[in-house]
Amino acid sequence: MNGYDELETALRSGDPDLKEGIVGQLLKHCNTEEIWRSDTGGSPQNFSEPSYADFCRIVDPRDLPRRRNFASDEGLAVLVHSILHIEYSAVDLALDAVYRFREMPAEYRRDWLEVAADEIRHFKMLREVLGSLGYDYGDFPVHRGLFDAASHTAGDVLDRMAVIPRHYEATGLDVNPQIVRKLLPHRSRPEVGRLLEALEVIYREEIEHVRKGDRWFRYLCERRGLEPGETFRKILERYDLRKKRRPGLNVTARKAAGFACTELRELGAERCEE
Repeated sequence: MNGYDELETALRSGDPDLKEGIVGQLLKHCNTEEIWRSDTGGSPQNFSEPSYADFCRIVDPRDLPRRRNFASDEGLAVLVHSILHIEYSAVDLALDAVYRFREMPAEYRRDWLEVAADEIRHFKMLREVLGSLGYDYGDFPVHRGLFDAASHTAGDVLDRMAVIPRHYEATGLDVNPQIVRKLLPHRSRPEVGRLLEALEVIYREEIEHVRKGDRWFRYLCERRGLEPGETFRKILERYDLRKKRRPGLNVTARKAAGFACTELRELGAERCEE
């Protein structure tokens, strides 16, 4: 078995169960260096389409259905489907982080395989909620923003750690409590109750995922003699990800995930205590 070949199989597949099986096997053999020899497998491939392209209709983000009426089955399903799509995409992002950046240490490899296992579990929890509403993954259109972000950062692991965990996943930490607040008036519905439970698990574990991204971002900055705050700012600018000041920045969660107050204030935090 070659670990990188197995990862490529998982990345090309749209079957979450196959992905889960491969991740489980690779975690068992994560410390077996023989399976991670780059010279026994093919070089990393650039994928032209996401693995969900065969069963999801991909549209421009402006054409996605609006998430409004959480009191109806369809309205709630639209919300669940959008979060489910993020979790599915996150599985492939974690797998690609291992598959593509083969020069990184073994601890990095284990970190992102563990993240992939978590994301698969999140996906399955949300898929059950969606199923209880009478829908399944692929029943609503999706966008490919995270796939494109991964493609754009395929050339440098430093950029990948900055853009995916430290920007996009950290933004998820900001958004999660906002979604929860909107759902609370509907919590008497059993489906909403299960969704709130899933969101609590996802929120708690995503802090650890962002922390792992922060760890490897800082590791790479140190190796390259770069100052983390300035480097992060420059990478966001390079990918046109700089945002205006905005309310709702989750200072507590971001600090727990490794962000410094100086960074958070620059990102828009009105208050942050060291």
